[in-house]
Amino acid sequence: MMIQLLNNSASEVSLQIYRVFQSSYKIEADLIGVENFPPLSRTVEHIQASTTEFYGFIVEGELAGVIEITLNEGAVESIAKKTLEIDSLTVSPLYFKQGIASRLIEFVLQNKAFEYAIVETAAVNQPAIKLYEKHGFKVFKQFTPAHGIEKVALQRD
Repeated sequence: MMIQLLNNSASEVSLQIYRVFQSSYKIEADLIGVENFPPLSRTVEHIQASTTEFYGFIVEGELAGVIEITLNEGAVESIAKKTLEIDSLTVSPLYFKQGIASRLIEFVLQNKAFEYAIVETAAVNQPAIKLYEKHGFKVFKQFTPAHGIEKVALQRD
């Protein structure tokens, strides 16, 4: 078992990421009770062209989980802050309940320089909210984007 940076621009790697996303996000869509779940519309080509960083949790040569992040220099209250955005966190259903999501979160929190980290999830996705709270995140905003799925944003300093 290991965590490594994934070369998402490589065809085979982007296909592996896509497969983990599809299997995991279908379950999340069912959990939150929606048929049209935006993460499921991501294509292999979109993943391949993405400028975000993807890290994979590898188990016996298989991609078991993926965390996608962006590091941004932004202005918060007129002060430049380095922000770690967790854009996606997925685990293949074959590897649920093995602590992989926690290990991926811990990996980026420990290995990336940032002043605060943020993540968004569906407001009804209690397992995800509890997972992030376990890692020191706190809900700071609730909102409903154009796609209509109520979301929460969580932040960790």
